[in-house]
Amino acid sequence: MLRLETQGAVAHLIIDRAAKRNAITQEMWEQFPPLIAQAMTDDAVRVMILRAAEPGAFSAGADIAEFGTGATDPAWRAANQAAIARAQIELTLAPKPVIAFIEGDCVGGGCGLALACDLRVATANARLGITPAKLGLVYSLHDTKLLVDAVGPSQAKRILFTAGLIDADEALRIGLIDMLGDDPIPLAETIAANSPHTAREAKAMVRRILNGQAHDDATTSALFADAFIQPDFEEGVSAFLAKRKPVF
Repeated sequence: MLRLETQGAVAHLIIDRAAKRNAITQEMWEQFPPLIAQAMTDDAVRVMILRAAEPGAFSAGADIAEFGTGATDPAWRAANQAAIARAQIELTLAPKPVIAFIEGDCVGGGCGLALACDLRVATANARLGITPAKLGLVYSLHDTKLLVDAVGPSQAKRILFTAGLIDADEALRIGLIDMLGDDPIPLAETIAANSPHTAREAKAMVRRILNGQAHDDATTSALFADAFIQPDFEEGVSAFLAKRKPVF
């Protein structure tokens, strides 16, 4: 199942079903949105880490046993598709930075969850793959776009066509992960120590670009101009002039 734990400015959204390699059930997909919202509306939280409760598997993806049982029921399929889509989209659009910490295998829907995060940190033994081709399924457009955004169209096609698992070194080389490491906390704390206003608006700006916007409009121009009258700018300048670390 899922649970949310908070340590200072860092929230941990934890997948805890190690006995089933963190395969995600319908109930678990439905748990994502309220827990994400809880972290995003907590003023003390600056960064969220999505991780497994135990090393070994970040997530084996959707629970295929459950999926196989419900696949012949159109109502169940529709509910399952909606729950998966909402979980992925809520994670993608979460206003605060989100880091996926990948220990071990990260496959199928699990890889989709990792791709929905802003940054992916993986241990050296991590393996990543997207495997609908082994089941005759079709990956959703939203998830496919996240994959293409991360690795480009040719690598995305290779990953989808072959349905193979990619080791951590190759995943780093092609951009499927961003860093190798055994602990995401230093990265999270570095982000948390900087301006939350900048992080929030930078994330939204990158999303605009990935969604096709190429030029400033009235909204983005206002975001740039208004930053100069925000409390974070005042604190940042004061700290710079006083030669101290800012406290946002």
